[in-house]
Amino acid sequence: MMPTQKKQPNPIDVYVGSRIRMRRNMLGMSQEKLGESLGITFQQIQKYEKGTNRVGASRLQAIASVLEVSPSFFFDGSPGAEQGFAEDSQASYVASFPASPEGLQLNRAFARIQDPKIRRKVVDLVRALAGDE
Repeated sequence: MMPTQKKQPNPIDVYVGSRIRMRRNMLGMSQEKLGESLGITFQQIQKYEKGTNRVGASRLQAIASVLEVSPSFFFDGSPGAEQGFAEDSQASYVASFPASPEGLQLNRAFARIQDPKIRRKVVDLVRALAGDE
């Protein structure tokens, strides 16, 4: 008898879960609070965010409502989305960066800058540090 292999989560489910986590963190909302708003446990939210459990259409609509985004937000930049013939590693990194701890910290700090001129200077600074023209 062959050992049973754990089924790998679908890449789309993993991506949608990462977008749920990213948006929840952007709002400073806990898994428990999101779960309470939906009438489910925080463990279920964890499973959605890891991609181990699929999010059904009606549940995704409810999550979108609580997180104040459209359902399409969860698919923006997803694997298989219209991105040309193949997604390179740079595009993959850019898509996953906002959900990273550094991306979330940067996003929160940047959002607190009120002056548009200062925001522009921050973007210019980052471009200069990255070596972009």
